[in-house]
Amino acid sequence: MSLSTIDVIVVIAYAIGIFTLAQWVSREKAGHSKDTSDYFLASKNLPWWAIGASLIAANISAEQIVGMSGSGYAIGLAIASYEWMAALTLLIVGKFFLPIFLQNHIYTMPQFLARRYGRLLPIIMAIFWLALYVFVNLTSIIWLGSIAVTKVAGINQDVALVILGAFALLYQLKGGLKAVALTDIVQVTLLVLGGLVVAFLTLSQIGGDAGFIGGFQKLTAAAPDHFHMILEKGDPHYIDLPGLSVLIGGMWIANLSYWGFNQYIIQRALAAKSLDEAQRGVLFAAFLKLLMPLIIVLPGIAAVMLAPGLPKPDEAYPTMMRLLPPGLLGLVFAALVAAIIASTASKINSIATIFTLDLYAKFRGDRTKAEDDQGDRGEEERLVLVGRVTAVVAILIAVIAARPLVGASEQAFQFIQEFTGFFTPGITVIFLLGLFWKRATEAGAIVAAVTSVLLSTVMKYALPSPALSQAANDYLTPFMNRMGVVFIVSLLLAVIVSLVTKQRAGTDTIDMSDVRYSTRAGFNVGALAVILILIALYATWW
Repeated sequence: MSLSTIDVIVVIAYAIGIFTLAQWVSREKAGHSKDTSDYFLASKNLPWWAIGASLIAANISAEQIVGMSGSGYAIGLAIASYEWMAALTLLIVGKFFLPIFLQNHIYTMPQFLARRYGRLLPIIMAIFWLALYVFVNLTSIIWLGSIAVTKVAGINQDVALVILGAFALLYQLKGGLKAVALTDIVQVTLLVLGGLVVAFLTLSQIGGDAGFIGGFQKLTAAAPDHFHMILEKGDPHYIDLPGLSVLIGGMWIANLSYWGFNQYIIQRALAAKSLDEAQRGVLFAAFLKLLMPLIIVLPGIAAVMLAPGLPKPDEAYPTMMRLLPPGLLGLVFAALVAAIIASTASKINSIATIFTLDLYAKFRGDRTKAEDDQGDRGEEERLVLVGRVTAVVAILIAVIAARPLVGASEQAFQFIQEFTGFFTPGITVIFLLGLFWKRATEAGAIVAAVTSVLLSTVMKYALPSPALSQAANDYLTPFMNRMGVVFIVSLLLAVIVSLVTKQRAGTDTIDMSDVRYSTRAGFNVGALAVILILIALYATWW
């Protein structure tokens, strides 16, 4: 595949337009220089539409567009549970987590841990998150993004790697989170428009004279096994999506950790102008998540009819892009690049935020405007500079490390994702207890984190075990089920240790007295609509 002249013009126009927009929204009034609140939290003034769009733009990248479409090709609609269950998770985050975070002026997840548990745990977690974000997430985003760009545009992959990393860095370097969030509405619009075009054209080609609707009907009739949301135990892909665990099991652990306690994601909501605005933003994102399978998964399922026998499922989406005429190909390719750039820029900004505010500023004892509206102007300017330098260093490391870390093996990314999941149950336990159980102690939280890693590692490499029954081994083989078991064990141990240890006086400064869990009518009506749509979707394709 190669881009025509009109396609290249469309892509260049996108690049110039998004860069210009980012610089325009980053401008400051005469005499005002960016402080930490401006750079890392968009002046705590993000509107709902920017929050919702930015949540999705940060979440969706090449590995999800290409990888989830490939899963649609191989598994079917069941993979959409990752998107649809995320919509329900966002409602929980908006109603129960954000009121506590925003009432207490939380700006990073390590800061919450510091104010809730003490000094040791947040340092450990800040270092862990930085290593994870730089060496796992950022490298994966730009590496898999470069593969997608190379397949479509035909340019050298190393060149694509450098271009993606450099562009994502430069367009947000001046404005920080504000540049990222306020341009993400354009990125998401392009992503949704491009995805809908691919879905419409692929199904129209299947339908022929019957059109888009006829194509969908033919597809469901030709590939009925690809339209089941809950996989039975005998299904070859049950190990990836183990039946009801996607509704009532381990997927909840991953979703709560990702959408509720992940700096990379939650930072947008923490920068809202108000709690109501933040809740409108996550509701908007929940509706967008309902739409994502149509954009990402459906073209992969359509490839079952249009391109049977692909050597690798991940070739499904690029193959479907070949159906696009000149001009539209450029538009969809720009949408793919937009997803890569938005996710990369978001990750860079989160890395800079955690390093600058949770490690550098705390080590120096600096007070910042991001934390409590206090801070010397000179110190604020220096901290913003540190954030920008951190962003540059992070992307340089990621570009250099991407090939040896992620490109060395086709299974490297999958292995890293599962390795990351070793920490997820412990993180979820730490935050849930920290939010809703005042008796939880730092010792209990640390035990949960250690148990999560150790037990996940043991279960990964010791199973199947002759000491267990066949039924137990079968249940624990899927990673999602193991994650649920690890969560329960980590939670029980954290509770026991917390009950036998005491919290140091003055370490818990999280104020719960004025937290408002009641939500406005608009949020309640929207949340009910999301829930009813989910019930209808699962009832239709159970």
